Amino acid sequence: MLQIPNVKPITEFSIQRPTATSPAELVGALVGLVRRRLGIIATLFGLSLLCGLVYLALAPPRFLAEAELLIDTKKSEPFPRQQATAAELTMDSAAVDSQIQVLKSEGVAATVVKDLHLTADPEFVGAKPGLFGTILGYLGAQRPPSESELERRARAVFENGLAARRLGTTYVIQVGFLSLNPERAAQIANATADAYIVDQLQAKYEATRRASTWLQERIQELRQQASTAENAVLDFKKANNIVDTGGRLINEQQLAELNSQLVTAQSAAAEAKARLDRISEITKKDVSDIDNILRSPDPAVADALHNDVINKLRSEFLEIANKEGLYSAQLGRNHLLVVNLRNQMFEIRRSIMDELKRIAETFKSDYQIAITREQSIEKNLANAVSQNQTTNQAQVKLKDLDSNAQTYRTLHDMFVQRYMESLQQQSFPFTEARVITHAVKPLTKNRPNSMLVMAAASVGGLLLAFGAALLIDISEGGFRTSEQVEQELQTSCLTIVPAIKAKIDAPLPGSERKKGRSWRRPEPKGVLSGVISNPFSRFAEAFRGVKVAIDLFSLARPNNKAIGITSTYPGEGKSSVAANLARLIAHAGGKAILLDCDLRNPSLTHSLAPGAEVGLLDVISGKASLRDAVWHDPATSLAFLPMIAKARLPHSNEILASPGMKKLIESLREVYDYVLVDLPPLNPVVDVRSTSQIIDSYLFVIEWGQTGVDAVRRALGSAPLVYESLIGVILNKADLDAIRRYSRGAGDNYKNEYFERYGFKD
Repeated sequence: MLQIPNVKPITEFSIQRPTATSPAELVGALVGLVRRRLGIIATLFGLSLLCGLVYLALAPPRFLAEAELLIDTKKSEPFPRQQATAAELTMDSAAVDSQIQVLKSEGVAATVVKDLHLTADPEFVGAKPGLFGTILGYLGAQRPPSESELERRARAVFENGLAARRLGTTYVIQVGFLSLNPERAAQIANATADAYIVDQLQAKYEATRRASTWLQERIQELRQQASTAENAVLDFKKANNIVDTGGRLINEQQLAELNSQLVTAQSAAAEAKARLDRISEITKKDVSDIDNILRSPDPAVADALHNDVINKLRSEFLEIANKEGLYSAQLGRNHLLVVNLRNQMFEIRRSIMDELKRIAETFKSDYQIAITREQSIEKNLANAVSQNQTTNQAQVKLKDLDSNAQTYRTLHDMFVQRYMESLQQQSFPFTEARVITHAVKPLTKNRPNSMLVMAAASVGGLLLAFGAALLIDISEGGFRTSEQVEQELQTSCLTIVPAIKAKIDAPLPGSERKKGRSWRRPEPKGVLSGVISNPFSRFAEAFRGVKVAIDLFSLARPNNKAIGITSTYPGEGKSSVAANLARLIAHAGGKAILLDCDLRNPSLTHSLAPGAEVGLLDVISGKASLRDAVWHDPATSLAFLPMIAKARLPHSNEILASPGMKKLIESLREVYDYVLVDLPPLNPVVDVRSTSQIIDSYLFVIEWGQTGVDAVRRALGSAPLVYESLIGVILNKADLDAIRRYSRGAGDNYKNEYFERYGFKD
């Protein structure tokens, strides 16, 4: 990808990865995993299928015969009981499951083993079938087993081969047996069903017999207890003079009547009191205040106004009142006729008030009579209650005695009924279970199921293969595609440099010249000169892409001449990248110089100018001129400034940040268009972090598939100024054939047919 990178501040270096994965991305990830790990997936899947085939070849065939039992809860009894409980008419799932456990019980197994003489069958007491069984039988050969041991073996094999299950939600139990012999399988399945039915009959017979014996004894006890309790009730009534009248005692009936009379008397007294209070309120009023009562009487005094005298006076009052209103409107209120009419109305009011007072006296007399009657009934009731206390105390004891007598009598009758039913059941026991389908000889084997075994082997093989492939994928670190670089580091991946199999450049002696030193290498063929020895290759084309990216980056930064090349760790190929890039630029006509600024490990100097005596440190310190220290490549016209150190440098970062170094770079900017600086890696030393004042931009080299993602992120995070001035990343030493397995798009970009069309050869 050739572009001017959009540099982001280091605070945005940590990117947010999507939390959800779309189905298309998931399918793409699985396809990519298959492409990358097809070999291990195919191998493990094939081994799993082979294991399935070996198992099918060695495992002995087994045949399954099945019979069906019905637990019929509605089956007619030979002597039906008059009433059955709900639990006896229906069965829940737990009851059916309990019957399955009974069918698998040791008692049923012992019966089948005994009836079919399974202790003499080699399948049940002999060695295990198959190759493994033969080996185990041979290794365990000892003295002949005893009869009880043979029985235990046969019972264990029987229980292991028996299969009982409920069919859906029905009351049908399917009984199956798995055997090496199909006829034997059907025989044992039918015998198991029969043994279960016989076991049920025997269990019911024993339970009924024991119940009959116990019921007979219990009935005798209950009969005696009921008789004793009834006699105690009669004696107690006689001793306390308790007489029943239709199920009720005499004193109870008397109390009920008095209580009813008291309620009626209290109601009458309250009603008389209410009438008296209302009529008293009216009589206390003035004569002139009863007009409203006469015109619209209150419901409380309506009965009083029904008096004949009051009704007559009220009619006269209303008639005169109408006339008074009519004449008053015509003649005036002070007219003699109107005044006479008002006087007549006043007299009528007074007469009505007198009559109401007389009625009030009547209401008062009625109220006193009601109070007297209520008090009399209360007195009689108190006397009756006092007399009834003794009887009530005796009645409590009587009820207790009567309840005991009824309980004993009810229990006696119930036990007699159950005793008769148990006698019937004992004479003819029955069971709810019956066989509805008998087992027949199976025609085909049931186990091992070839389809199921191979399906399980296939599924297991796929899970194992994909699990192993995924673990290998997770264990692998490093960057493998340009998309991964851009996603993880948020910077451009300038190119992917393929790995080449050229040898390391052999050291060549230099020759003295007045204006500098030169390499005597007419035919360069090493790793550091791959772009020159094989210009029509994908290796050389990758470095052309880097040069184009540098030129595009320089459009945004016109003074971008000093370019540093660094990496995370040593050995990632940053020096070979620097040498090839410098030679490519110089061979294309660019004026370039390459500086070996890895002060602690000057590998470029060891390879390109092993005979150099003066170098970078001499130029910075002023001990030698730049002309005397620079070496020139006759094949590409590349200038190279080696690094010569007489001893180890403890403060190399201070040298790179020194004024002399800055002055040297400034002088090189004036002479050269490209000043390529081979810097140390970021992680082992801190030298690169001190070069931000002399380096305009950086190229970051990452070894394909080797350098960890987290290590690169930590390295760039520790050098924010380097990250901000980063042109991009170069993935070095890439396996172009393997890239297809990690990114389909990247693999298509590196197809040989595309490059061969333009004459490229690797």
